[in-house]
Amino acid sequence: MSPAGMTDESAALLTALTAQRRHVLGILEGLSDDALRRPVLPSGWTCLGLVRHLALDVERFWFRAVVAGERVDLETGDGGWRVPAEQPAEDVFELYRDEIARADAIIAATPPDADAAWWPVDVFPNQPPEKLRETILHVITETACHAGHLDAVRELIDGKTWLVLT
Repeated sequence: MSPAGMTDESAALLTALTAQRRHVLGILEGLSDDALRRPVLPSGWTCLGLVRHLALDVERFWFRAVVAGERVDLETGDGGWRVPAEQPAEDVFELYRDEIARADAIIAATPPDADAAWWPVDVFPNQPPEKLRETILHVITETACHAGHLDAVRELIDGKTWLVLT
């Protein structure tokens, strides 16, 4: 067993997920509020909006709602990507960190082969519910994909790059 009673499998998956989460936060360090809120790509999303999406549509949705079955406020449409102008950037980062901590507690308390406590049939009508291990893999993949988006946008903003091995 790994720390906090987690299985070795869960601990290994959580280690991979934690690395991707750190990448998301790390690539954005040092950006001004204006840069965090400025759309860089034609689709119009912002770095801060992507972090909010990861907090609400990824961490909260998959771990609190799906895995734990917690009744939480969920966004509809692209609501998770929308950051109110009056919401400080640090509040969005704190929301993400808080959802990460809650997700980590759920992962630590749930066996990797546990079935989802709730499944959004209306969103995924033809997909069977996932076990925790599949959910963690899904979130690793989505977080890594978005970390790559942030890498490209950060480089366009000011030339900064994350660890790039060539």
